[in-house]
Amino acid sequence: MSAKPRILGLDVGDKRIGIAISDPLGITAAGLETLKRVNTQTDIEAVAKIAERHGAVQIVLGLPLNMDGTAGAQAEKTRSFGRKLARATGLPIVYEDERLSTISAIRTLTVQNVKTGHNKELVDMQAAAIILQKFLDRREPPPSA
Repeated sequence: MSAKPRILGLDVGDKRIGIAISDPLGITAAGLETLKRVNTQTDIEAVAKIAERHGAVQIVLGLPLNMDGTAGAQAEKTRSFGRKLARATGLPIVYEDERLSTISAIRTLTVQNVKTGHNKELVDMQAAAIILQKFLDRREPPPSA
């Protein structure tokens, strides 16, 4: 377990789950790994182990809203996954609007000369980092010592 608390960020898709983690101060997010989906129970257990291993105190899930801001079927799948994950981990789950995060991830990787066509795992991990960074940037800054 990590000495300082961390926050996990997830980009939950039908085939993969991109995972990112905050730095110990909760200022920056970095991609951690990508899980290939097996089934909900197996996926929940895998994420719970990662959260425990890294000392996560909170999990941010990207919420796939429609472009008009409404929640559709995919958003409900994500909320259902979040409820199950909360029960399994005991950690608070926060939802962050993930609209355009995959496009931003592809652009970021393209600028770094990374080919994204056959590297969907990397795109999902980068999208998770973007979702988590957006959450971290919105939070109140920690009180100064």
